[in-house]
Amino acid sequence: MSGDLDVRVVTVFADGPGGGNPAPIVLDATGLDDAAMQAVARSYGHESAFVIDPDGTGCDLALRFWVPNHEMSMCGHATVGSVWLLAQLGRLPRAGEVTVHTGSGVVRARIDPAGDVRVSQPAGRVESVDGPLVLDALGVTGADLVGPVVNATTSRTKTLVPLSSVDVLDALRPDPVAVDRACAAVGSTGLYPHVVTGERTVDARQFPRGAGYPEDPATGVAAAALAFGLLDRGVVAADGGPITVRQGRAMGRPSRIEVRFEVTDGEVGGCWLGGLVSPT
Repeated sequence: MSGDLDVRVVTVFADGPGGGNPAPIVLDATGLDDAAMQAVARSYGHESAFVIDPDGTGCDLALRFWVPNHEMSMCGHATVGSVWLLAQLGRLPRAGEVTVHTGSGVVRARIDPAGDVRVSQPAGRVESVDGPLVLDALGVTGADLVGPVVNATTSRTKTLVPLSSVDVLDALRPDPVAVDRACAAVGSTGLYPHVVTGERTVDARQFPRGAGYPEDPATGVAAAALAFGLLDRGVVAADGGPITVRQGRAMGRPSRIEVRFEVTDGEVGGCWLGGLVSPT
């Protein structure tokens, strides 16, 4: 069905050959119904973005997002990829900064003169959760943790699981059914185990809830949520320096996401996420 549509695939957040997260983007999806959008996502097997008419939203652009099994309110890498592609094609209404309407609200996108894109996320909130079901789903124990299991939310809620070593992280082989059950129990859209590997550098993996595939090689919304989880734990400072989140290595698809807090008068009001984009 996607053969009748203008679908471009870009790769977002790659950190080397074979890395990054592919994002199929339908350049004119106005008028497509839900079934047609889901069919595109299922045919490609990845999070897919759909550029629709922003009329009535008050924004420069409007996007919808689907994974094979359901619609998502927001997708960080697909937003970065969509804005980058539209900029490359000369289809943005202005240079510099644009507003994007999504199911989770309005985000801003900045395009610098080199063509790099950053997307805003709102200030995160962090809440404790009951961890045993999450640990069981991942096949780890309390002895593998170096901090509390929490939910962190920017556009979407992710469950952050701070692990003791990269070896433990790389060895995870969770059952997707158990992941779905744990996410439902704690009110999350994915489990995000991670390890702090250096100053402002973190390795992570994303096991999504009910997406139609077991693992995600690069997850911008999760990286943004993680930044606020790290801030809450005192691992990073409330400044504008980069936080590097590496993901996808265990899948053979190394990815790199950069998150920076938006700081005004010493207060963190949100963050920006970005990374490399390239045509596929």
